[in-house]
Amino acid sequence: MMKRKEFMLGATFGLVLAAGATAGGVIDWPTANAGPVAGASGRLTPNAGAAGLAFAPPQGAPLSFADIFQQVAPAVVQIDVEAPLERPPGGVLQVPGMPFGIPVPQPEEGEEPLTTQGAGSGFFISGEGYIVTNNHVVENATEIRVTLSDGRELEATLVGRDVDTDLAVIKVQGSDFPFVSFEEEAQPRVGDWVIAVGNPFGLGGTATAGIVSATGRSLPQASDNPYTDFLQIDAAINRGNSGGPTFDIYGRVIGVNSAIFSTTGGSVGVGFAIPASIAKEVTDSLMRGESIKRGYLGAQIGTLSDDMRESLGLPDDLEAAYINEVTPDAPAERAGLRNGDIVVSLNGEKVETSTELTRLVGAARPGDILRLEVIREGRRQTVEVRSGTRPADIYAEADATTPEADEAPKTGPAAGEVVEGLSVAPLTAAVRSRFDLPERVEGLIVNAVAPNSRAAREGFQPGMVIMQANSRPVRTAADLRAAIAAVRSAGRSGVLLLVRTPNGNSPVVLPLARE
Repeated sequence: MMKRKEFMLGATFGLVLAAGATAGGVIDWPTANAGPVAGASGRLTPNAGAAGLAFAPPQGAPLSFADIFQQVAPAVVQIDVEAPLERPPGGVLQVPGMPFGIPVPQPEEGEEPLTTQGAGSGFFISGEGYIVTNNHVVENATEIRVTLSDGRELEATLVGRDVDTDLAVIKVQGSDFPFVSFEEEAQPRVGDWVIAVGNPFGLGGTATAGIVSATGRSLPQASDNPYTDFLQIDAAINRGNSGGPTFDIYGRVIGVNSAIFSTTGGSVGVGFAIPASIAKEVTDSLMRGESIKRGYLGAQIGTLSDDMRESLGLPDDLEAAYINEVTPDAPAERAGLRNGDIVVSLNGEKVETSTELTRLVGAARPGDILRLEVIREGRRQTVEVRSGTRPADIYAEADATTPEADEAPKTGPAAGEVVEGLSVAPLTAAVRSRFDLPERVEGLIVNAVAPNSRAAREGFQPGMVIMQANSRPVRTAADLRAAIAAVRSAGRSGVLLLVRTPNGNSPVVLPLARE
C-alpha cells in the first residue's frame, strides 16, 4: 500500500485568562465605597426615551437582518478542497508576516504527492445541486467537499470555471435543494445595505452587514480580473468568505464575494464582490457546459496618462487607451493597428482606460467587427479589426513576446550620437545579434546613458531601443532630434518615447533639458 502524507498549515489562537487572588484580606480600591454611582444605584433598566429618537433607524433602514438571514442561509454552503502542494524552491515555504520559513518535507520514494487543504464558501443557484463559488477556491482541487447548513457533507464535482472572472460552478448529487437567485434588474447603489454570508476561517453560517461603498471598481492588479466592475462593500469579508453571496435587504443575490484589500490579511472594511449581472451570465454558460469565449484584439495596452497627453499636445480632457505593442500575427496586427496608436472609442463607445478597452473587446463575440477610432501621428482614423477568440493562456502568450529581463543590461558599443543624455545609434545586424532583437523591432539602440541625466533618472539603460518619438517612428539620431525639436517648438517640456525594454514595450516621457 502506498503511503500518504498530508502537509497542513494553520494558525492556533488561544485565550489567556489572568486571575488575581488575595489571601486573608480584601483589596480596598480608592473609590470602592458603597453608594450611588453617578446618581444611580440598584438594577438599571435602560429606556431610550425621547432623547433616543435621535438615534432611531431612519425610515427604510432595517431594524434587524435576522429575518433575511434565516430565509437565505440554507442556500449557503461551506466548501473544503484538497489540492496538490507544489514544493517551493529550496523546500521552504515563506509565510507573509513570519520571520522564518516553514520547511516542506520532500516525499519519499513510493509516497503520494504532498497535499494542502483550503476552504471557501458557495451557494446553491438551482434546486438540482448547482453551486456558485470562486475559481480560486476550487482551482487545481483533486477533492471537493460541501457542508450544507444542516451539517450534511456531500462530495462535489467541478462543472466549469472561468479564470478571467474568478467564477466557478460545482455540483452535488441530489435535488430539491434550497437556492437563491441573482438580481439582474435592480442595480445596487452606493449607500445601499448589503449582507455577506459565508464561512470565514471555517466558521460556518456567518453573516456580516454593511453598505455598498462604491461601484465599478477594478482590483489593484487589473490583470487578475480584467472583465469585472466590482462592487466595493464594507461588510466584513475574511479568508473563507470567498465564493459566498452578497445579498441586498430583500435577500436577492447582488454579488459574489471575491477579494479584499488589506494590509493585515484580515478585513479592514474594503471588500470586493463580482456583480450579479456578470456572475449570472458566466455561471449560466458554465451550467450549460459551455466554455467562456471572449473577443480578442491581440495587443498589450495601457492608459493614456496626463504626462503622455501633455507631451503630445492633446486636449486636457482627452482620455484614452494606448497601444504599447501589437501581438505578432494577431487580429490587431493583421488589421493594421500599430504600436503607439491611441484608442479613443470602440464601435462608438468612448474608451477612457485600458480596462475599458479590455472589457469592450471581451464583450464582443469572436468574428465581430471592432471599429476602433485611433489617433495616429496626430490624426484621427478608424481601424476595423475582426475579433478573434481570446486564448485561454493569454498571459503565457504575452510572456512569449516579452524579452527576458533576468540578465544584466549588456553594454553597447561606444559609437553613437548623444541626444538628451542618450548615446544612440541605428540598428545593424551586429547590434540585433548582440541584443537578440527580432527583425520586426525598428528604432535606435541605446548604447550608453549619461550618469545623473534626465534619461538616467527615467530608467534608461544600454540595450533599450527607442522605437518612436512624438508618436513617429525613428530610425536615426536625426529623426530623434527632429522629433524633439518639434516638441520644443510647440512649447512642450517633454517628449513621449515608445521604448522596447527588458519587460516589453513601454511609453516613457523624457523631460527635455532647457536650452
